[in-house]
Amino acid sequence: MADSMKKNVAAEVREFLSSRRARITPQQAGLPVYGDKRRVTGLRREEVALLAGMSVDYYVRLERGNLSGASDSVLEALAHALQLDEAERTHLYDLARAATPSGRRPPTTSSRVRPTIMRLLDSMTDVPAYVRNGRFDILAANTLGRALYAPVFDSPLFAQRGPVNSARFMFLDPASKEFWADWEKGANDAVAFLRTETGRAPHDKALTDLIGELTTRSEDFAQRWARHDVKFHRSGVKNLHHPLVGDLSLPYEAMDLPSDPGLRLNFYTPEPDSPERAALGLLASWASTATAVPTANE
Repeated sequence: MADSMKKNVAAEVREFLSSRRARITPQQAGLPVYGDKRRVTGLRREEVALLAGMSVDYYVRLERGNLSGASDSVLEALAHALQLDEAERTHLYDLARAATPSGRRPPTTSSRVRPTIMRLLDSMTDVPAYVRNGRFDILAANTLGRALYAPVFDSPLFAQRGPVNSARFMFLDPASKEFWADWEKGANDAVAFLRTETGRAPHDKALTDLIGELTTRSEDFAQRWARHDVKFHRSGVKNLHHPLVGDLSLPYEAMDLPSDPGLRLNFYTPEPDSPERAALGLLASWASTATAVPTANE
């Protein structure tokens, strides 16, 4: 492992553990509190060590960024003491794997969408669908997916460079705050998803470059990145404002493609007979004949 990679992983471990420790009060951890003058808002290191059943010296070593060689039992004890959720626990294990020189790297993320997946996308004619990687590069989309995400695909950000990237659009194109009706939630989620991906794929240079670019160019991104939040991208509801059909509240599913490491199929499935279903029908009808999304003023 290169020295720079070791330092990056150590810093990530240090900041992740300290940020998780800071958010838990002694009361939440079931610990007695004596007096009212605490210098820290969350747990002290010795309190985390007590809860995890390890020595203070050993916990301090872990929080300084040295997860190399930590056993599963140690990681489980730490996850329990810090009250980590599923995504945070997985992130901790990813960081421990990255910190271990002999640790197995995850398969390299694919950058190619196979013909069978393309045919699957094209067959999904009544739902918007697209394939993306962990960096939020949109690698393929069906007709309705491109129509739904027209403000992203048509962004000036991607006129001279590719691929289309929804994270870049969110933080570097002012139009994103109109397209995402709940921009704050979308921004929080996007950063948490990217943070999760950095644990899974710490050797992905393109991902590191993306994080560096967004941190440098967007204060909104930098502030959220400093929180060290992580989250799984599986399902939910996305609220969008489309320039042609207006406000949409769309349930979505995000599914990993097992044969294509790092790629994920995203699709939106509105309720039958809902206004969203009717709006997507209108958008599909328009997309079958139009070549560009009209703006709200056209």
